[in-house]
Amino acid sequence: MAFYFVQFLTGLASAASLFLVASGLSIIFGVTRIVNFAHGAFYMLGAYVAFTLTERFSGALGFWGGIVVAALIVAIIGVLVEMVLLRRIYHAPELFQLLATFGLTLMVQDIVVMIWGPDDLLGRRAPGFKGAVDFFGQNIPSYDLFLIALCPIVLGILWLLFQRTRWGVLVRAATQDRDMVAALGVNQKWLFTSVFALGVFLAALGGALQIPRDAVHHALDLRIIVEVFVVVVIGGLGSIIGAFVAAVLVSELNAFGILIFPKISIILVFLVMAVVLIVRPWGLFGKPEAAARRTPGLTVTPWRPLTSGERLMSLGALVLAAMLPLFAGNYALTVGSEIAIFVIFAASLHFLMSVGGLASFGHAAYFGLGAYGVAFLAKAAGLPMIVSLLLGPVLGLLGAAVFGFFAVQLSGVYFAMLTLAFAQIVWSIAFQWVEVTGGDNGILGVWPERWAASPANFYWLSLGITALVITVLRVMVFSPFGFALRATRDSPLRSEAIGINGKRVQWTAFVISGTVAGIGGALFAYLKGSVFPDSVGISLSVDALVMVLLGGVETVSGAVIGAIVFKAANIWLVSQTDLSKLVLGGFIVLMVVAFPKGIVGTLETIRNRRRSAGTKSALATSRIEVAE
Repeated sequence: MAFYFVQFLTGLASAASLFLVASGLSIIFGVTRIVNFAHGAFYMLGAYVAFTLTERFSGALGFWGGIVVAALIVAIIGVLVEMVLLRRIYHAPELFQLLATFGLTLMVQDIVVMIWGPDDLLGRRAPGFKGAVDFFGQNIPSYDLFLIALCPIVLGILWLLFQRTRWGVLVRAATQDRDMVAALGVNQKWLFTSVFALGVFLAALGGALQIPRDAVHHALDLRIIVEVFVVVVIGGLGSIIGAFVAAVLVSELNAFGILIFPKISIILVFLVMAVVLIVRPWGLFGKPEAAARRTPGLTVTPWRPLTSGERLMSLGALVLAAMLPLFAGNYALTVGSEIAIFVIFAASLHFLMSVGGLASFGHAAYFGLGAYGVAFLAKAAGLPMIVSLLLGPVLGLLGAAVFGFFAVQLSGVYFAMLTLAFAQIVWSIAFQWVEVTGGDNGILGVWPERWAASPANFYWLSLGITALVITVLRVMVFSPFGFALRATRDSPLRSEAIGINGKRVQWTAFVISGTVAGIGGALFAYLKGSVFPDSVGISLSVDALVMVLLGGVETVSGAVIGAIVFKAANIWLVSQTDLSKLVLGGFIVLMVVAFPKGIVGTLETIRNRRRSAGTKSALATSRIEVAE
């Protein structure tokens, strides 16, 4: 019993830091509606800056002063980020906000390595809390007890701040109706800036307070941000009380899950998150969300099938791509195969987002399920490569059918978060079910058969399947099903009034998208010769989002160009510089701010402007001739 009591207290100590970070994210989202993926980066910066200050200044004053000053320094950095970057995208869809802050996260990862190096840093013990307290024969670090006491104190201060101050009243009002607050003459810009500064300060404080407990390293941001998203979603976006309760719940699940359910300890948290989203999408203490913002311009330029000339150009590009093995080496062909596979992956997500209007944050789940499906069939069942390629994506189809049924009941950020929860469940199963998936060691030896073993033959196979998939998806866009899907995207009420079953149409699109992603995953397994849990990781899902944005979310086939440019740039940067994340992150931020329509969307806009200018010029000339 004493051991379990100590484990309970350890969970409460972990909840303190998690609550600080989650409350900051919840405050920021509640007012600004920014899905701040960079919140984990501010947490990591707080830990690094606190490590430097506490090592530089000695004594209790140097340590505790360093903790607070570190949080203030990072808060100032957060203010600069808000003023320079985030103000430009407040009214953008959640996808653009997520990608901009993800790009910022990539940049921070390389920056901390440049400043502090790649090695783990061990902070010193907190002055005054270096010992342990005996509880029924079990030792509990006194610093853990300090964190347990700090958590409700911070909660009380935040409650007083929001309930008993004029600033708090304005923040709560902005959470309910930002437009009305602006109409009453409140300066929204500075209100948002102050809220963002407070949220970043709490995140940085949470990271700084962890240095006596954990090593500081450059992967802290991604480790914490997933748990923070879980806490905020369970507690309710914008709710401080919800963040507190959910932080305790998640931390205790982590503390006892490893003891009671060691085989599924990681899955438990995401199962709870999924159940909460399904039963009460706005969280335990949250409030229903207003109507989701639609992507600007999504229906401004009508889509049309390719003209005869454009089809010939596309066919010519495909022929040129097929000629690559005639003059390229094995490395170039392997890279070409990988790019072709990721074109399939990006196109599957693009179909769901652009045509269906559903932004998935966990699309890598179906890519990974396709890869594992091929690995099971090829290794365990010993089936031929052709049969495995045909049947392997069925696992992605089944996953999309089950998860999609629940996901399409939601919309906006809640849909995105539920897809993220499902993806993390799949990742947890792949990571912990060692007997079947191999866990972190993966499944090895998934090599193509002799007829497809050479880089040239596998490249032609990948290119052929990619061309077929893109053609089928494009035909579906302009089919009756595609028109019904777009009608549901643009006007759910009108589409329902004319007899379209919107949820069924969206679920069908979800299944199609998941199946196509599974096809890409099946090819990827044969390309790499192995399958690991990283194939279903959150970073791969974000890569797919970047590829869609880069090509143009408002276009029909922009994901093709986006995938080619992104993967080629990513592979080239990794081989050329150690700061590939910094460059790539900066590029993503630039695209979101300067070219939100993407490469293809920007080119189409320029072409339409030229056509419009030419038409106006011809009309003006005609009028002059008539007048003469």
